[in-house]
Amino acid sequence: MTRELKGRVILVTGAAGGLGAALCRRYAAAGARIAAMDLDAARLDDITAQLRATGAEALALPGDITDPTACKAAVTATLAQFGALDGLINNAGISHRSLLVDTDPEVIARVMAVNFFGAANLTQAALPHIVARQGFIVAISSVAGFSPLTGRTGYAASKHALHGFFDSLRSEVEGAGVGVTLVCPSFIRTGIGAAATDGSGAPVSSPRITTGGESSPEEIAQRIFEAVAAGQTLLLPDATARKAWWLSRLAPGLYARIMKKRVGREFAGLP
Repeated sequence: MTRELKGRVILVTGAAGGLGAALCRRYAAAGARIAAMDLDAARLDDITAQLRATGAEALALPGDITDPTACKAAVTATLAQFGALDGLINNAGISHRSLLVDTDPEVIARVMAVNFFGAANLTQAALPHIVARQGFIVAISSVAGFSPLTGRTGYAASKHALHGFFDSLRSEVEGAGVGVTLVCPSFIRTGIGAAATDGSGAPVSSPRITTGGESSPEEIAQRIFEAVAAGQTLLLPDATARKAWWLSRLAPGLYARIMKKRVGREFAGLP
């Protein structure tokens, strides 16, 4: 697979964050050329400079994935720089921690805009070029993409939407040789939890409650790399995610009670 990736062009969103940066490094180490997109231009420049220091080819694409025009521009810039686009990793995401009754509708709209519409925008812009190369598309979902999660209604909705979108897209492009992989981790040591907002859109000050251990970004990046190479359609990259998958399907009521008991401790007003 390393030989196959040499010279291939991979576009990664949320590239300045923990998992995004780890994915950039992993694919660059395999010889891929990296188009790195993020809203944080300064951190993005740091990441691409680090990649170039290792001998990799890297392009910084500062931009907002919620803007369809910016997504088209990112794809155009990638093609202008590298001449092709072989893979897209939709990694950018944000979260919130608030009961729905305490959540401003604008918070949910923003979460949906980044997590779902951002991925849809960029995928649509990139799709003809990826089909031409028989490449791959990855969407970073979550355990919240296939099961409920108390206090994160907007986040769970955005991740559930990814599953409907990318599972349906797979049926449209698999015959053209394009792979589509959904990734559903539980907890990763990245900035998404620390950067979560409350119901008003302000940063959350209290730490999140986790179940099981947290994986490092590098561990998850490696598992994604292997899953894409193997043509997997769904990756549950850690033990907590795998347990959640099976329990939520075999005993959904029990799963919901356990989840609410653990995560619900974050919310004093939860009945």
